[in-house]
Amino acid sequence: MNTLQPLRHVKAGVLDVALYEAGPADGPPALLMHGFPYDIHAYAEVAPLLAAKGCRVIVPYLRGYGGTRFLDATTPRSGEQAALGEDLLALMDALSIPKAVLAGYDWGGRAACVVAALWSERCIGLVSLNSYNIQNIAKAMVPDTPENEHSLWYQYYFHSERGRAGLAANRRGVSRLLWNLWSPTWQFDDATFERSAAAFDNPDFVDVVIHSYRHRFGLVTGDPAYADIERRLAAQPVITVPSITFDGTDDGVRPPAPAAAHAQQFSGPRSHRLVPGAGHNLPQEMPKVFADAVWELVQSST
Repeated sequence: MNTLQPLRHVKAGVLDVALYEAGPADGPPALLMHGFPYDIHAYAEVAPLLAAKGCRVIVPYLRGYGGTRFLDATTPRSGEQAALGEDLLALMDALSIPKAVLAGYDWGGRAACVVAALWSERCIGLVSLNSYNIQNIAKAMVPDTPENEHSLWYQYYFHSERGRAGLAANRRGVSRLLWNLWSPTWQFDDATFERSAAAFDNPDFVDVVIHSYRHRFGLVTGDPAYADIERRLAAQPVITVPSITFDGTDDGVRPPAPAAAHAQQFSGPRSHRLVPGAGHNLPQEMPKVFADAVWELVQSST
């Protein structure tokens, strides 16, 4: 079982970002972004595959996870999508990376989609689970099917103070339940879970998670620092960069959708792929599938 060590720390925007880096410093850069409730070890098998091909691989802990910390105690612990996108852009600036392949799922996929949509000149290509992952907050209160609403129980739980207290008291218990529900065919062991669960001990984890799941429903305000980015995201900007999108056929969060379901939100070259037997944590469940997609975009850009 790979452990992504050692970690490097980089001051980027409002954060001191803890990240894993592998591969040649002058290789084509690929930033791999994890989701909730996961950590950089989602890419424990993907990263060495890409580094062996000559990529400069960068896997950061998101705000509220692992060794990443806020530089200022007064900065709002926002989990809104604009903050995640701005964090990724600031990290690229701090590392002097003008353009990169951006790849991710869940929160990390959302960060990648935000940068790809709003700063396309910084994105060589996009790999995104669940296709277009930018939230449409204006329509957040429109009900979904009963089946899909049932799968979002944890989001509604986090809307209450009972849910905040439950997450604070049972970070590992809640997270492991979600791993099981979201990837029902993925057979992971205790050591694999614990390797990632340490990241949830971050002192900002609960605040960032709760804000994220309340903000996306319009229940709390965002950090004023990201108001302009949120305004731009409200227009549901089209992604113009070359993209490879995935759905796992066993995803317990979002049922797989045909490419046509998101076609209007992609104007550049796009390949949408269904992955049999995969759940929500695609890079950890099917690392070669994910790494091959990143490498395909790297190759197409050279």
